[in-house]
Amino acid sequence: MPVIRASVVQTCTAAYSLPDTLNKLHRLAKLAKERDGSQLAVFPEAFIGGYPRHSTFGAVIGSRSPEGRDEFLRYHQAAIEIPSPAITRIEAIARETELFLIVGVIERDGGTLFCTAVFIDPKSGYVAKHRKLMPTASERLVWGLGDSSTLSVVEGTFLAGDVTTKAKLSSCICWENYMPLLRTHYYSKGVQIWCAPTVDSRPVWQSTMTHIALEGRCFVLSACQFAQQKDFPPDHSVPLNCPRDPESVMIGGGSVIIDPLGQVLAGPLREGEGVLTADLDLDEIIRGKFDLDCVGHYARPDIFQLSVTGN
Repeated sequence: MPVIRASVVQTCTAAYSLPDTLNKLHRLAKLAKERDGSQLAVFPEAFIGGYPRHSTFGAVIGSRSPEGRDEFLRYHQAAIEIPSPAITRIEAIARETELFLIVGVIERDGGTLFCTAVFIDPKSGYVAKHRKLMPTASERLVWGLGDSSTLSVVEGTFLAGDVTTKAKLSSCICWENYMPLLRTHYYSKGVQIWCAPTVDSRPVWQSTMTHIALEGRCFVLSACQFAQQKDFPPDHSVPLNCPRDPESVMIGGGSVIIDPLGQVLAGPLREGEGVLTADLDLDEIIRGKFDLDCVGHYARPDIFQLSVTGN
């Protein structure tokens, strides 16, 4: 029975501080390994670099303020390059904990930022990244668009004693999960573990994750941020008509692990930061595809064709 022990980590950026956030990643990765015996851990969207919830960056149609430019400068400085010393640190954490890590980061490439997930193998180090194809709404003000060059499905190797298990992993960030053709692309590549870093804490997000698990007959690991006002810089924007309160929730969590038949294995976690862990029996994928393989026997390639342009 091929089983992988996997965790989703519900946490948040430490007030845009890269050293403090990397230390938090280290602490929570060790918790997943030492407490739960995990082999794989998924961290939320924009964990490294931060998710600027409620920020306007001083922009309205036709005008940008000097204060907004200063805010973008601070946000740009909190992002990381790939490769960089920050990636080297994450590689060291993966190696120390023997965890395959998928981590949401804000990637800096020249003057442009991307919402990215990095794949870090405990032996090989950095192996791939996925840039969010379509930032949602105002996110497009500060994040560039990904392209077809980062749509990899990565094969991970997981060791437990003398047992080796391989699994195909993908990353689909937040509302990319609502893009049917992107989902079909990943299904066609044989994804087995669907990793969904997010900041969407709405209850309805659970339905989306269940749908993907059922549709793709794959395990879904959704890691969401849980953040309070105190987790942002002191002058960070707060919701309109909301008083400043360090304990007020800005992003409400909801991390969850779901199996290929839509059964919730762990979560959703609503109360604060934490680590959820479950055993993923990969044979459940084939049991599920007995009656639904949406890119196989339940597909109609004579009617519908998917093509990916570019790389």
